[in-house]
Amino acid sequence: MSNLTCIAGRMPPVRGKVELGVPLKKYTWFRVGGPAEALFRPADEKDLGDLLALLPEDVPVTVMGVASNLLVRDGGVPGVVVKLGRAFQDISFDGDTVTAGAGALDIQVARACRDQGLAGLEFLSGVPGTIGGALRMNAGAYGHEVKDVLVSAEALNRDGERKTFGLDELGFTYRHCGIGEEWIFVSGTFRGTPGDPDAIGKHMDDIQAKREESQPIRTRTGGSTFQNPDGHSAWKLVDDAGCRGLMVGGAQVSEKHTNFLVNADDATAADIEALGNEVRRRVKEKSGIDLKWEIRAIGIPGEDGAKEGEG
Repeated sequence: MSNLTCIAGRMPPVRGKVELGVPLKKYTWFRVGGPAEALFRPADEKDLGDLLALLPEDVPVTVMGVASNLLVRDGGVPGVVVKLGRAFQDISFDGDTVTAGAGALDIQVARACRDQGLAGLEFLSGVPGTIGGALRMNAGAYGHEVKDVLVSAEALNRDGERKTFGLDELGFTYRHCGIGEEWIFVSGTFRGTPGDPDAIGKHMDDIQAKREESQPIRTRTGGSTFQNPDGHSAWKLVDDAGCRGLMVGGAQVSEKHTNFLVNADDATAADIEALGNEVRRRVKEKSGIDLKWEIRAIGIPGEDGAKEGEG
């Protein structure tokens, strides 16, 4: 990790909060990971744009939502980690559309739509993350994806310039967005259809019940680990390769759902990443299929798998 005094001297003036050397493990669902060189919580969109425009180009910028589908490596994350707070959580309605800030939880948007009588976005209640993350990976659950309901998205680039992207410009494919990560999403607008709040609520309850029954949602996990290959279910490939319950260090393939890795016993990020790669190796050996990570890994490895950023 680079010298923290150095990064402090290179940060432009901001109105939001800047903290140096903040352990990110307390923010991630896995509860692993090293420190952010600098953690920035912008006061609002202008504050974020000003930072992006003035920050030296060689300083990397990484956006982190609620880190539900994220693995932060043990050595930490160089540069500036942006965490979007309340200023990016507004939800508003205009007829059959809803606009949500990138920091809004997906489930909050689903609940707001239910209360408004707007159907079609119930699937978001089964996506454990924020709207920004949902836009970045074309998140989906229970047969629906963001691309099915998105109208447009607003984003800022490294020059602090704001652009509206229409659905066709975003290049959505399965768990992928086609615009580069130099663009930071700040909001998205989605279209639903008028519906009965009670019926919408029942649909959301059904989704939650299915998640509770089939997924290890009350453990330290990172959500779905691998993408589903065409014509296959990742969990079935993992199970058929004999990986159910497999452990590396403190990381384990969930006994409940084999497309989930869990921090079962004080795992490091290195344990989790090594376990995922061992699963991929075994699946390739068994079926000939290359599993692709759905979980995003950021940062640098720790030394010899040591736990960095404690405290």
